[in-house]
Amino acid sequence: MEITKIEQNGIVCVTVKGRMETELALEIEKTIHAIIRSNKRRLLLDLGALEYLKSSVLRVILNAVKEINQKHGQVVLCSLNGYVKEIFEVNCPDSCIPITESVESGLNVLLAPLEAA
Repeated sequence: MEITKIEQNGIVCVTVKGRMETELALEIEKTIHAIIRSNKRRLLLDLGALEYLKSSVLRVILNAVKEINQKHGQVVLCSLNGYVKEIFEVNCPDSCIPITESVESGLNVLLAPLEAA
């Protein structure tokens, strides 16, 4: 698994490639928590190259969404493949996390003004 992180226009974009197995959940968790600790409130998770997702990693992502939402921020997922998209749709049927088709459309969602913290 490979994780890359870039920031532009106040949005942190994290790209994950490979298979996200249980033992690799710690790496993505550390990455996301570092973003939260730095008081960033806009997070784009590009999961287009993610082949597999374990439930432990799903929990890490859902917890991050909860923490960022509590800070009046927003997390957007983008470019999900069929399997990964199905995992999120089944576990988040009320659309608790916006899912977009591309990085560009995810950035557009995140460029909208946020509530004051």
